[in-house]
Amino acid sequence: MGILGWTIVWVGLSFALYIFVAWRSRVADTKGFYVAGMGVPPIFNGMATAADWMSAASFISMAGLISFLGYPGAYYLMGWTGGYVLLSLLLAPYLRKFGKYTVPDFVGDRYYSDSARLVAAVCAIFVSFTYVAGQMRGVGIVFSRFLEVDINTGVIIGMCIVFIYAALGGMKGITWTQVCQYCVLIVAYLIPAIGISMIVTGVPIPQIGFGSTITGDGAYAGKMLLDTLNVIARDLGFVEYTKTFATTNTNMLNVFCITFALMVGTAGLPHVIIRFYTVPTVRAARLSGGFALLFIAILYTTAPAVAAFARFNMVETLNEVSYEHRPEWYKNWEKAGLIAWVDYNGDGKIQYRNGKAFIGRPVFTGKKGKFGEPLVANKPPKVQKKYPLTPQKYPDGKAVPQVANELYIDRDIMVLASPEIGGLPPWVVGLVAAGGLAAALSTAAGLLLVVASSISHDLYYRVVNRKASEKQRLLVGRIMIGVAVACAGYFGIHPPAFVAQVVAFAFGLAASSFFPIIVLGIFTKSATREGAICGMLAGIIFTAIYIINAKFMGGANWFLGITPEGIGTVGMILNFIVTIVVSSFTKAPPAEVQEIVENVRVPRGAGEATDH
Repeated sequence: MGILGWTIVWVGLSFALYIFVAWRSRVADTKGFYVAGMGVPPIFNGMATAADWMSAASFISMAGLISFLGYPGAYYLMGWTGGYVLLSLLLAPYLRKFGKYTVPDFVGDRYYSDSARLVAAVCAIFVSFTYVAGQMRGVGIVFSRFLEVDINTGVIIGMCIVFIYAALGGMKGITWTQVCQYCVLIVAYLIPAIGISMIVTGVPIPQIGFGSTITGDGAYAGKMLLDTLNVIARDLGFVEYTKTFATTNTNMLNVFCITFALMVGTAGLPHVIIRFYTVPTVRAARLSGGFALLFIAILYTTAPAVAAFARFNMVETLNEVSYEHRPEWYKNWEKAGLIAWVDYNGDGKIQYRNGKAFIGRPVFTGKKGKFGEPLVANKPPKVQKKYPLTPQKYPDGKAVPQVANELYIDRDIMVLASPEIGGLPPWVVGLVAAGGLAAALSTAAGLLLVVASSISHDLYYRVVNRKASEKQRLLVGRIMIGVAVACAGYFGIHPPAFVAQVVAFAFGLAASSFFPIIVLGIFTKSATREGAICGMLAGIIFTAIYIINAKFMGGANWFLGITPEGIGTVGMILNFIVTIVVSSFTKAPPAEVQEIVENVRVPRGAGEATDH
């Protein structure tokens, strides 16, 4: 059986499992819909949290980034892991003690204001939609390659599956489905990592193979893997694989800002925070945080090794190879439109070098090629045949260099393509496809529930109709999941950037909006509603405008050269400053609110979720 057959088997079995679990976990009350009845055991909540957390960005895109960027790509790894430590130790127990359903619920009650609740709900929706765009894009990539359907069709299939189990079971169904999805994704990540580690280094543990010597009888046999990657990078004109702070975008200040934004953004992500409301006690919240960190570490410590193996195998099997004799894995991904080649110098060989692959998108209409519109992120060149450009000139008339980067590779394919590049059997390739879908769908479901709960609970019930019945609230919640799924599908079909970038933007928005308000709400009694509203608005508006201007409107990184992925750190600082300053000029919170804050800081007792 080939790759397509095995993919259908693994994906079909996993999807059937998810729908069966969701059906068995369907709920008829709001407590089950929003917080899974607050009865999930810590170890299973840890698995569900890990699946909710390890999205398409973690499974598909993180190793791809590290593979292309080398050491600088590790800031995603460091930021996301450090952020989870921060969340587990600093915020989760206190939020659980507060005992609300959602982050806007906490903001509204702590800051004694429906206006603050409204602003927080809008921020939650904005952050979640930004994040979910990356997940749906990941779903489309997996389907387009492994089930040989169009990316847009793959996104629609993923939308339908998510809607079924999110609408049926709410948080309860999502939680137990995510437990299954964690098992699928971690097995799918580790099996090919172990297999490729054995092939490349002879060591079965990827984390050790990563720092070992290369086996076999090739030109690099007996040499250290990382040293070899440095040599290869220098020969091809790239910065050394392990070199730190080597370019403008990876200077020390920018790397710090990106890492810190990812860290505090993690601690402010509403779909992660809500998981700590699903356990029965504060102690269980702490335990589930510890379990989740353990389950996350299994994948995160493997990712750098997967990245290094993929980079080595990709260059070895592709660079300077005749297009006519290109490997089978290249042909497979070429059909999906996620890898492409243009023969700039007419020698018939694929040359992978430093620099952008194409000045414009090659559009081939016959034996002669012409340049089309500029290459757009995540909209790869439509190149199916080898036709050298004639004449050999760029669109502006300048001569093409004799050696140029002739290869376009979508970074998001590196993990998915790695088993094929490494020569692993078809059943492993199909399993990786199922794992990638599990990672993307698990996080998408959690994000969509945040959107639905923000509208149905925080806006509809808490602001618009306080007399809404349980049945009405459940109906609105399920309708909102449907609306959110449709919107998420649109962003998956029309993504603003590649998966990890989109997710990084979401973290920046979460860092600039929620983190300061949650920290000040827990650890100080002086923060006022006026301060919280002004702080959230100042942080998220500044961050969003900077990202949109720099990333999508061609603007410069005008603030100290910080890139859009790291500007959330500046937005967070702005939020802190505005909240503290405005709070100092406004009336102090009521005595009962200050008493609540005092009690929350002593994390004892369970604290039941309330509707008032």
